[in-house]
Amino acid sequence: MKILHTADMHLRGLNDERWKTLEKLIDVGKKEKIDVLVISGDLFDEGIDAERLRPHIRELFSKTGFKILIIPGNHDEGSFETGLYFGEDAIVLNDTAPQDFGDVRIIGIPYESIESEDVFSKIQSLKTRLTEDKTNILIYHGELLDLFFSREDFGDEGQKRYMPIKASYLDNLKIDYVLAGHFHTRFDVKRLGNGGFFIYPGSPISITKAETGQRKVNLLTVGKPPNEYPLDTLHYEKVLIEFDPFIERNPIEFVKEAFQKFHPQAKILLTFGGYINSKQIGISESQLVEQLKVFAKGRCVEEPSYQFSDIKKILDNDLFQSFKQKVESSDYDEEQKKKMLRIAIQAMMEALT
Repeated sequence: MKILHTADMHLRGLNDERWKTLEKLIDVGKKEKIDVLVISGDLFDEGIDAERLRPHIRELFSKTGFKILIIPGNHDEGSFETGLYFGEDAIVLNDTAPQDFGDVRIIGIPYESIESEDVFSKIQSLKTRLTEDKTNILIYHGELLDLFFSREDFGDEGQKRYMPIKASYLDNLKIDYVLAGHFHTRFDVKRLGNGGFFIYPGSPISITKAETGQRKVNLLTVGKPPNEYPLDTLHYEKVLIEFDPFIERNPIEFVKEAFQKFHPQAKILLTFGGYINSKQIGISESQLVEQLKVFAKGRCVEEPSYQFSDIKKILDNDLFQSFKQKVESSDYDEEQKKKMLRIAIQAMMEALT
């Protein structure tokens, strides 16, 4: 049995990047011939988004060739009232009633605003619904306290704890996989004490700038470990381009090469650092910035940070030239030589200010 597992799409509108990501996931499911698509909470950003989009969701979630299991998350916990229709392939898990697929049993715990003690009680109550002769899968939306998180890892959630769970709560239960949601920033896996896996796939599209790097989903073949499946969806990339004043090359050529390597769906958070020698390259700091703005337009989500410095005065300094000659004639490798010259540049910059 093959399961495609995702979460935290936070849909807001029709035909925007988030909606296109959902369409891509349906296409991935068809291409990979999955049996079930699991959406572990926060399909919608708000309840009103669910109301607007439900007629379109119905069309997307019908005739897919696989089932789509959805649990409510903290953003859309009021969006899945009993009786609402989300498409012929969609199954909303509003309670802990199990769904059986041959020798696989899937149970969902819908999000509630409850504390850790109540989460423990709810987890333990699953004992009567689990079965020894099947693979048991739990769908969950909340925080695994055993993993280290910053607040940014959950999107714009503030400081509140959201349905916190500890891995030890599952130790005495035959749960083979926990397909979780709520943790946005990256694909992450925790091995459980009972031998199972607790998996966060991360958001399939960057919801905030904290979610950097190519986005992924979990393409799981039951009986095997979780599997990262990369997506061609919008995401942020933090990029530092450092200029080297000792390379006799126009920095623009270096920037051109760097941009060619960026993923086509990446929105770049760009910083230009290092040093230039304007005397050598024939353009000033301000002229270089104007040229860099041309490359950044359309690919960067915000104005780049320009942190490089023109150090022609330092490079022409007799003391620095003497030090440079000694370094270059030494037996150090090239990387060590560069490091020593950078330290000397930084020291002279501080001394001259």
